[in-house]
Amino acid sequence: MVFINEDMIKQFQTLMDEIVEPLQKTFQNVHQGYRIETLMRFLKARDGSVSKAHKMLVECLNWRIDNEIDQILAKPIVPTDLYRGVRDTQLVGMSGYSRDGLPVVAVGVGLSTYDRASIHYYIQSHIQMNEYRDRVILPSASKKFGRYIGTCIKVLDMTGLKLSALNQIKLLTAISTVDDLNYPEKTETYYIVNAPYIFSACWKVVRRLLQERTKKKVQVLSGSGRDELLKIMDYASLPHFCKREGSGSSMHSRNGTNDNCFSLDHPFHQQLYEYIKQQALASEAVAPSKEGSVHVTLPEPDPDDAKIAETIESEFQRIGEKMEFVKHFMK
Repeated sequence: MVFINEDMIKQFQTLMDEIVEPLQKTFQNVHQGYRIETLMRFLKARDGSVSKAHKMLVECLNWRIDNEIDQILAKPIVPTDLYRGVRDTQLVGMSGYSRDGLPVVAVGVGLSTYDRASIHYYIQSHIQMNEYRDRVILPSASKKFGRYIGTCIKVLDMTGLKLSALNQIKLLTAISTVDDLNYPEKTETYYIVNAPYIFSACWKVVRRLLQERTKKKVQVLSGSGRDELLKIMDYASLPHFCKREGSGSSMHSRNGTNDNCFSLDHPFHQQLYEYIKQQALASEAVAPSKEGSVHVTLPEPDPDDAKIAETIESEFQRIGEKMEFVKHFMK
C-alpha cells in the first residue's frame, strides 16, 4: 500500500499552482473544494510518484477541456425514449448509502446489453453519472455526514453473464479507461454478487494480472451477497438484486419498479435526469445546444488493461469451447 506523505502533497500543490487558467477552472470542478484529497487520489493512482501524478492530472484536465466535460451535465440525452432505452440496457443506479456514508452504486454487468444506442450515448451517460456523483452526490454526502466522502461502493451483479459479453469488451474497455485515467480511486470496494461459473472461472485467471491495490478492492460474495452487505449497509440501501437470499435479478424486483435502481423511474434517475434538464435550460439562455450524442475522445488504454481485456476474451472463448464440447457428448 502506498503511503502519501506531506512532502509529496506539497510538491504536487506547487506544480498545480503553476498550471494555466483554463486548467485551474476545470480543476475546481474536479476537486469541488477538496483540493488536497484530490491530489492524494492521483498520487495513489500513480503509486506516490509526484511527477507521474502531475502528468496524469494535467492530461485529465486537458481531456476535460477538449471534450467540454464541465458542460456535459447540461447536455441531456433526448428524446426521453432514447434515454429510457439507454437506461434499460446500461444497468447502473444508486440504491442508497453505506453506514459510513458512502454511496452504493449498483451495476448490472450480466444483463446490460448496450444495444439500444450508439457507443457515444453510453459513454456520455456514464460520464454524466460520474460527474453527477462527483459534483452533487459526494459533496452532499460529505455535508450530510460531516466529513469528506470522496469514494463509493460498487455492487456488481453478474446475473445472466454469458459468452455474448465478448461483444461488449470494446465498449467496457473504453469506459474503464475513461475511469482509470480521469476518475481514479473513486471506488472504495467492488462487491461481486450472483457470479455464475463463467465468471468464477475467468476471475481465477484475471485476478493474477491485477495490481495488488486493485485486487484488494474486489470481493466476490456468495450468492446475492445479502448477508455480507448487510454488515455495512441497511436493508433499504441494498440493491434490489441483493434482497433475496438466493441469486438475484438485475431486471425484476418483487417490491415494484421504484425498487429497481436501474429503472428510469427510480428516484435516483429521476433526480439525475431532472438535474440535467435544469442545467440544459440554464445553458440555453447563453447558447442553444445541439441535439445528438456527445462525442468524447477516448484515451488509449493502459497496456496492462489491454492485456486484461485480451485475457478475459481468450478465457471466455476457452470456457465456451469447453461447454460446447460437454454439450456435444451429452446429446
